[in-house]
Amino acid sequence: MNYLPGTSANLPGQQTGTAHLCLQHSALQISDGVATVTLNRPDRKNPLSFDSYTELRDFFRALADSKAVHAVVLTGAGGNFCSGGDVHEIIGPLTTMDMPSLLAFTRLTGDLVKAIRHCPQPVIAAIDGVCVGAGAILAMASDIRFATPQTKTAFLFNKVGLAGCDMGACAMLPRLIGQGRASELLFSGRVMTADEGERWGFYNRLTESDQVLATAQQFAAQLASGPTFANSMTKKMLHQEWSMGIDEAIEAEAQAQAICMMTNDFHRAYHAFVARSKPEFEGN
Repeated sequence: MNYLPGTSANLPGQQTGTAHLCLQHSALQISDGVATVTLNRPDRKNPLSFDSYTELRDFFRALADSKAVHAVVLTGAGGNFCSGGDVHEIIGPLTTMDMPSLLAFTRLTGDLVKAIRHCPQPVIAAIDGVCVGAGAILAMASDIRFATPQTKTAFLFNKVGLAGCDMGACAMLPRLIGQGRASELLFSGRVMTADEGERWGFYNRLTESDQVLATAQQFAAQLASGPTFANSMTKKMLHQEWSMGIDEAIEAEAQAQAICMMTNDFHRAYHAFVARSKPEFEGN
């Protein structure tokens, strides 16, 4: 039943299927609106390469036009999340590059974070074991983080002679755990334990290793079955309001909520409430 005039349309560039979403350097599974991306080099604790950085950036960018994926789970294979940039495939070659090439690389890594933040789908990280360097950044860039008691997270750029200001860490980490705690981790490169991460608000929840992926997927499925247009608006406003004053944010939220009130999902929820039934959201 349509509650509002007009019908949903597929504009040029919008994808109703999933054929345009593919990964060669990571595993991809799409089921019931949830895409599970698994970093899949377990023998090396799932490090990133130049190719995997590029591929993941392009994947998250492509999600902006996907009407089939409503939530994403990001995880790692073999009991670890991600060991960061591959020492032999990235760190070594970086020591031989000139400045323009180095800047192209650091912009590429930052573009991956921006793609995760700007894709409309909520991204849920399921984290176990090693989560360091760029892996810690991927966790940080996600919207929700579930981890295990065995998870060890470190922003260890300082350990390799680099600044802690990598891929947005100095902007985002203080907002998640506070300026003082973020400063300690970024200056020292030390491991943040799972208990610290949960207590400080970096992790939403700790669960056992054999349950962390299922927990993330169940949460993602719950979001995928909800009002996905409204969820995408929530994500957009959570991101945009970091750089707004309170008055500006309140006005932006007023506009965002008015837009959501024009959706069929809002009307579906009302009619379901009146009928004492559960609304069936369709994302429009």
